[in-house]
Amino acid sequence: MALLTWRKEYELGLADVDHEHRELIDLINQIHQQLDAGARGDAALDLLGELYAQIASHFALEEQHMRTIDYKELDDHKADHERLLDRIRDLMDEYEDNATLDLHAFGVDLDAWFLVHFSTRDARFHRALH
Repeated sequence: MALLTWRKEYELGLADVDHEHRELIDLINQIHQQLDAGARGDAALDLLGELYAQIASHFALEEQHMRTIDYKELDDHKADHERLLDRIRDLMDEYEDNATLDLHAFGVDLDAWFLVHFSTRDARFHRALH
């Protein structure tokens, strides 16, 4: 079962950003399946590291678009991005310390973060673009 489901409201109207949003959700679901199937140890950390790298790269792309239009809420938007990256780093640290992952709780966190972020911060950015 998928951890996250693509929603139309996640679209910003920027082809590259929207494409990456879909790819991130697919990646999160793939990682969830691999961890659920038993990936542990270095393999699990590698998966979480890949997730972190892909999300960080995506956020850099979004923030570049924001700088291009001199988006006035860039700092707040970027801070929200950093909160998710911090959560993923915390999850990686927790896994290194305890060798356990609460995938359900992490999935709920991610789904809630995406829904709130897309419906508030990304929606405001979408309005600024248009």
